[in-house]
Amino acid sequence: MPIRREHRFFYQIDWRELSITIRFGRAGGWCERCRRPHGQKIYHLGDGRWWDREVCAWRDGDGEILRVQPTVEDLGPIAETRVVLATAHRDHDTSNNADANLAAFCQRCHMLHDRPEHRRRRWRTLFRRKALGDLLRGCYRA
Repeated sequence: MPIRREHRFFYQIDWRELSITIRFGRAGGWCERCRRPHGQKIYHLGDGRWWDREVCAWRDGDGEILRVQPTVEDLGPIAETRVVLATAHRDHDTSNNADANLAAFCQRCHMLHDRPEHRRRRWRTLFRRKALGDLLRGCYRA
């Protein structure tokens, strides 16, 4: 996942190399949460369940093989997506690059992991826009 321009200052200069080491050296090209393989197209059901071609079985959102395989009626629409791994900070602190704090996540797991942070940033942005609107409301008259 690309890093936003305003957040690049918070990452160390060799972040790209560190990220590659975590994603492909330590994790071996697999998501450390759900075991999805990097760069491959997978079939998924949208609720976290996905088809693992290597073992010919459905896995859940945590990477565990489902004991009861879904039937045709349970499947519904099947989507296909290409898996892309990214390195995430477990504690959301970009200055903490300890090995235990970094994780290789697929795009789904990364978004789920960062959901509270995204909500916080969204609230802050909306709050700032409203505050700025309140501040400038009486300044301009038509």
